[in-house]
Amino acid sequence: MKAKLRIPAVIILVIFLLCLGLTGGVAIDRSLLLTVDPNANIPAGADNNFGLMAEAWNTIQRVYVDRTAVQPTQLTYGAISGMVDSLGDTGHSTFLTPEMVKSEQNFTKGEFEGIGAEVQMKDGHVVIVAPIDGSPAQKAGLKPGDIIEKVSGKATAGLPLDQVVSQVLGPAGTQVTITILDPHTDQTRVVTLTRAKIEINNVTWQMLPGTTIAHLRVAAFSQGVTQDLQKALQEITQQGGTGVVLDLRNDPGGLLSEAIGVASQFLSSGNVLLEKDAHGNTTPVPINNGGVATNIPMVVLINQGTASAAEIVSGTLQDQNRAKLIGEVTFGTGTVLNEFPLSDGSALLLATEEWLTPDGRTIWHLGITPDIMVSLTANVIPLIPEAERSMTASQLQSSGDAQLVRAIDILKQGKSGAGG
Repeated sequence: MKAKLRIPAVIILVIFLLCLGLTGGVAIDRSLLLTVDPNANIPAGADNNFGLMAEAWNTIQRVYVDRTAVQPTQLTYGAISGMVDSLGDTGHSTFLTPEMVKSEQNFTKGEFEGIGAEVQMKDGHVVIVAPIDGSPAQKAGLKPGDIIEKVSGKATAGLPLDQVVSQVLGPAGTQVTITILDPHTDQTRVVTLTRAKIEINNVTWQMLPGTTIAHLRVAAFSQGVTQDLQKALQEITQQGGTGVVLDLRNDPGGLLSEAIGVASQFLSSGNVLLEKDAHGNTTPVPINNGGVATNIPMVVLINQGTASAAEIVSGTLQDQNRAKLIGEVTFGTGTVLNEFPLSDGSALLLATEEWLTPDGRTIWHLGITPDIMVSLTANVIPLIPEAERSMTASQLQSSGDAQLVRAIDILKQGKSGAGG
């Protein structure tokens, strides 16, 4: 069982995969609900509770007027989702339909089809966590914090996350219309997106125009990102790079092993994080030896779309005074989840541990606070390395990406922290 860091929305990305049909059967056998056999794997002392669920199931089956809405699989998934939601671990522990399980698997491989935006349920709303670089969502201007109010004209209020995701699912090349609410301005807009095949370029970099400073972007902590980062850092050194801007903005995170591997490239000693179990015991997780960029001056860019593994790396570099953090408070993801498969291809993602920074700071629901707070204006989309290849130094300065411009200034001034 592989531990994962919680990606908001379960790494669910409104990745909305291609043609994912609901192939699984009913997780709770109907005969069990009808008979409530106390010996059929029902925990000791839980007979009355299972019986109560059966009463509700049978009552709905018997009298509910809209017969088309009485779908056994949806009733079952709704019941399981309700159990997990009752834990109060909103946006972290969750129930995954078979589609969501496949979506998560594809994300960790770094490729999928859809609109490319991570989501989570927050305060009863489906909220955009971050758009993926180069995705239809990013090109349409979707931003962290945007609320999905409607899909194809149908309101999402009150719907569980999996139902909203299923409404957006569809083949690449097809379109979906989404109504977006900006919580900062209370303005809504209708966006029509064309689903596409998306390949995540985990690591990209570009020497910033007019400098020997590399803009090094990690878009997600999918499988293999550490190896890609090592290669990029070696190329930066070979090409005379004298500083690095590590860009973790709108990075939803991913695998714990990759978070450890990425942080270890910049550190020569110490811990990457502390893992805290259900009994309050903490276990330090040390760096992996052999980092290739332990001395190069660096700063880190973060924003409210920085989550999970990206927060671990940010917090580690901040605690060890390895780099200044510039930007906005991060998302606040703080649990390590384990996936528990169910018989029809669905699964439970349940928090089994909480992670802390090496200094013991809690990130869950609080986020990482930058050393230097810099916000972008509402209409500015953060620059990515690909966009800088044809830019001049003056164009970069006037781009509106105040966070990146400030990072360059910090590195030029030699105030980036240890190694700077």
